[in-house]
Amino acid sequence: MNSFKIIKYSLVQAIAATVYIALVALLMTNAHSLFGEVAGVLAGVAFLLTLVLSAAIMGITIFGRAIIWYLGGDKKEAVKLVGYTLGWLVLITLLVFLALLV
Repeated sequence: MNSFKIIKYSLVQAIAATVYIALVALLMTNAHSLFGEVAGVLAGVAFLLTLVLSAAIMGITIFGRAIIWYLGGDKKEAVKLVGYTLGWLVLITLLVFLALLV
């Protein structure tokens, strides 16, 4: 597989992760207006379930295709895919922090 295709897959994965993270952040930012005042154990359970679900979804988004490639014998490509995806995520993170400063 050529490097351009790997870079394209990694960019799509990073954008998908960013969109998902933005949606979860939007939900958490507006949780009070959506659900009202929630006290006690239920709020903690909801938060932790969201955390665990998000970790699973991000794991699949970032590592899913790479694991399939790795198990299929494309080990170098799988490692490159993870590296490029993490690189894109670092770039997107820096852009978000720069946007916070503006």
